[in-house]
Amino acid sequence: MITDTLKVFVTVAEQRNFSQAAKLLNLSQPGVSLHIRNLENELGSKLMHRSPKLVKLTEAGEILFRKARQILALYDEAKADIHMLRDEVTGSLYMGASFTIGEYILPRVLAEYAHQYPLVDVQVHISNTDNILHDIRAGRFHIGLVEGKVEAKDLKVTAFMKDEMVLISAPDHPLAAEKSVDINRLQDQVWVMRETGSGTRAYSDKLIQDGNLSVKRSFVFNSSQGVKEAVACGLGIALLSRWVVRKELESGELRELPIRGMKISRDLSLLQSKDEPAVMAVLKFIQTLKLDARSLYADF
Repeated sequence: MITDTLKVFVTVAEQRNFSQAAKLLNLSQPGVSLHIRNLENELGSKLMHRSPKLVKLTEAGEILFRKARQILALYDEAKADIHMLRDEVTGSLYMGASFTIGEYILPRVLAEYAHQYPLVDVQVHISNTDNILHDIRAGRFHIGLVEGKVEAKDLKVTAFMKDEMVLISAPDHPLAAEKSVDINRLQDQVWVMRETGSGTRAYSDKLIQDGNLSVKRSFVFNSSQGVKEAVACGLGIALLSRWVVRKELESGELRELPIRGMKISRDLSLLQSKDEPAVMAVLKFIQTLKLDARSLYADF
């Protein structure tokens, strides 16, 4: 089926690697190579420059890559519309999510979605906000879910939930004994932070900048889990989503440090390409997300 071959081609182009594409598609590497050779023979043009480390598209390959993604999206849309005649939602849903959402909120939403629509093939990629923005623009995902302020006039950005940021420390940190801390008490502290490009890191940077705080030393981790564990071990203080630390705050493994006269919150947002076809699997997920977001926020 031509759509199978196009899917193989698009996956190789996105991964820039035959073996990685084979792994994602659950195919053998020779099988992937055969799909590409057959496609090149059919079109009478070389589509890829191959090297041991990297695959690069030719000019013809770039043209096919753009069109193939459109063809696959339209095919999924047609399948979804046809199955809707039988009251079934099928097809694929590819999404990217930033760490806080992907690790602490999305699993609960997906559990509900998968229960309602078991025929949809769902794939989730978790990365930081900047990477998700890049991949949405590149057409790799149907939707993206990110935290914080998003400047993207070329995308459709819809806030679906509020998220509270909390300052945390280990229970034996000197500031942990205080009911609340004045912003000036945060001078010359050791901070544990997410990497640049993270939506969470942007809020740590803003707090430090707005408070005109000097940082004694900082440690950087590329996951909220790493930040959380480092703080629990006494490495320093950190600003994280309450979703990330709620269990540890309840158990006493971490201590919240309320900042006097200050509450920090941010939007959690849904990203979509303005040109993305309205695939039913995506529309139903967005519907589930918005419904679940209201109940999750109320429960939290």
